[in-house]
Amino acid sequence: MTDAVRERYERFARDEAPGRSDLYAEWARGAASDPEVRAILARIPENRRQPPLVFAVTRMLGAPLDGYPVWRDFVRANADAVVTECAARSVQTNEPLRLAPLLPVLSEIDGPIALLELGASAGLCLYPDRYSYRFVDEHGLLRASLDPSDGVSSVVLTSEVRGAVIPALRMPEVVWRAGIDLAPLDAGDSRDRAWLQGLVWPGETGREERIAAALDVVASDPPSIVRGDASQVAAVAASAPPDATLVITTPGVLAHIPRAQRLALIDRVRSLPARWITIDAPVLHDAWNPPVDPSSWPGFVVALDGDVRAGADPLGGWWEWRADAEPSPA
Repeated sequence: MTDAVRERYERFARDEAPGRSDLYAEWARGAASDPEVRAILARIPENRRQPPLVFAVTRMLGAPLDGYPVWRDFVRANADAVVTECAARSVQTNEPLRLAPLLPVLSEIDGPIALLELGASAGLCLYPDRYSYRFVDEHGLLRASLDPSDGVSSVVLTSEVRGAVIPALRMPEVVWRAGIDLAPLDAGDSRDRAWLQGLVWPGETGREERIAAALDVVASDPPSIVRGDASQVAAVAASAPPDATLVITTPGVLAHIPRAQRLALIDRVRSLPARWITIDAPVLHDAWNPPVDPSSWPGFVVALDGDVRAGADPLGGWWEWRADAEPSPA
């Protein structure tokens, strides 16, 4: 079992961490070559011992952002707590920047909007109307901007727009917001806040500050997040105000659902009287119109009701408008 741990951590250090986090690469290399640490990590269930999850848990428990010897000593001294917490946690990437490539799609939908997110985590992607947006070119020069009606937000989402087209943008009128998550997080809870901030890899400049600011926005006006799985979407959707357009979003969650259940969920969502916005890897399903060739597609696919709108970075760092057809009627 420790051989599997070594292989997983070697692969992370070699293929995943470079360019994103030198410190995580160091921790992973150290763990891969350390029999005592490998033995501790082997006690964690296989689906809960991936490096980003383990590293985030140790940070939440108090491990400092220091070199491998310091991290090793922390893991050895807190082995039981690390194993227990990892077994109970999962990666819950709640990146509000994902809203940058979704904003043009939301702009197509007339309000008022009732927003329901599947896999909502703490709900940071349920507040597109409370954040400011700055769309820049490859050199960082401003191409378009949008702010809430009351001025510049404490959360400013800066995203690169590739290609020549920026569609019409407007701030969505969100009158109801709710989410579903297997393990909802509370933006006002110090431990949950530490967990979300700990999921940010060291070296990802600005991301931890952005998430902290978004947590403050959410904590000041918490959404309703139901503990459960995606099979509850119809029941939660039924509580949305009838005079608002129901918009269901699945930003990044479908990859965590087994394929058969994933396809059943898509059918269920599309059967509801709702609009569906998603950002997914092209290979996750075949609900794209027109069909997407993964070998030539840039990044993830952003779509409205399955109609392709844009290619995008999975976390929203860039997007490129690629809709060939007229927007679907709202």
